Amino acid sequence: MSEGPKKKRKIDEENSSEVSEPPSKNTKIQIQCPYLDTINRHVLDFDFEKLCSVSLTRINVYACLVCGKYFQGRGTNTHAYTHSVADGHHVFLNLNTLKFYCLPDNYEVIDSSLNDIKYVLNPIFTMEQIKQLDYNTKMSRAIDGSMYMPGIVGLNNIKANDYCNVILQCLAQVRPLRNYFLREENYANIKRPPGDSSFLLVQRFGELLRKLWNPRAFKAHVSPHEMLQAVVLWSKKRFQFIKQSDPIDFMSWFLNSLHMALNGTKKPDSSIIYKSFLGHMRIYTRKLPPPDADDAAKVDLNSEEYNEMITESPFLYLTCDLPPTPLFTDEFRENIIPQVNLYQLLSKFNGQTSKEYKTYKENFLKRFEITQLPPYLILYIKRFTKNTFFVEKNPTVVNFPVKNVDFGDILTPEVKAKYKGKTTYELVGNILHDGTPEKGTYRAHVLHKPTQQWYEMQDLHVTSILPQMITLTEAYIQIYELKDD
Repeated sequence: MSEGPKKKRKIDEENSSEVSEPPSKNTKIQIQCPYLDTINRHVLDFDFEKLCSVSLTRINVYACLVCGKYFQGRGTNTHAYTHSVADGHHVFLNLNTLKFYCLPDNYEVIDSSLNDIKYVLNPIFTMEQIKQLDYNTKMSRAIDGSMYMPGIVGLNNIKANDYCNVILQCLAQVRPLRNYFLREENYANIKRPPGDSSFLLVQRFGELLRKLWNPRAFKAHVSPHEMLQAVVLWSKKRFQFIKQSDPIDFMSWFLNSLHMALNGTKKPDSSIIYKSFLGHMRIYTRKLPPPDADDAAKVDLNSEEYNEMITESPFLYLTCDLPPTPLFTDEFRENIIPQVNLYQLLSKFNGQTSKEYKTYKENFLKRFEITQLPPYLILYIKRFTKNTFFVEKNPTVVNFPVKNVDFGDILTPEVKAKYKGKTTYELVGNILHDGTPEKGTYRAHVLHKPTQQWYEMQDLHVTSILPQMITLTEAYIQIYELKDD
């Protein structure tokens, strides 16, 4: 849409009584507008896609600050101009340049009282403010009077995107990741190949984190609409917000996509993702002879084929296998809920426990030995098993401590000596699954570090919870943070 002829605008500006003489450098510009009292901050919502509500274009979009709708342009024949004349709504904000205009008179409004709206649209954090986030215990007040803690705010469930919400909530509590994405300067200069637009995923994640940690938000929840649209686009519709998916698949794809978009390589310190989550393990693999006796007689166990192979492998998360559920009921004819200790699951990675893996024609025996622990360790507790007909859920409760989890116990003495006792972690995020495999929902528990208070988050619902309650749930994904001291 045209912005209107330049000549006409020049005459308008000359005739307009609103525009005064150009001020000197020392005087502060202030252009008054009689319609500022018509702005309704309760209806302003900048979480949704920046599209004109009439023409659906993304170019030159303005938000009406009276009704909250988006319109294109501000010239005489544009949708924003028509809206201002038809409905009598006069104050508009350019969503790209963050400048305010009064329509249909078409002059820029400069007033410091509008800075709060500008900050909600684009929150900016200084290095000092980011440092303070780890010590801030003060609640913030939304415009409707409700209180919220920055960083602990609900995410809107558009239809079936709770599997995304829980991952995003937990990743927002990972401090290095949060500190990196809160400052746009950290990733603004990353150059991508021509035609590659996957960098949009990085920008959207940064915007979402800044909104989650915004201490001056107008409402106590955030809609991850733009973030999810980027996910649908760059996962080629593998992950959608109208269909439930597995959080571990989403997290694995999301972390790897962010790593690649930040120009990450195989080097451990090539991106903030690898710096935070990348660990290393050694895998010992030995082929087993076939189970048939006739074939076994012909097999030479000393041949090279049956020697133990050693491979080095990086990991972003560890998969813990639950013991199978008991087939029979107990003596009182009731199903008992089986329980297992976390350290029992972690013994898989101590370099001594062997586990058999079957393919359709060969069997292997594998041992896993962790050689390097990351600053943030993600555990995936495998609850779902797929067979030919349906998906089965293992309801085993995992008993785990919330604080002072020593992962040094599963390291070999040589690797443990390298860490000098700094192998103690504490839980910062816990994702759990409720219900049946087909129709279940996901919830997240996150720790607010400054207050040491745990919160349960299920979409828009945020409630404080006792740490003792977390250990009674069917944990699915956990994030542990290495203790500094």
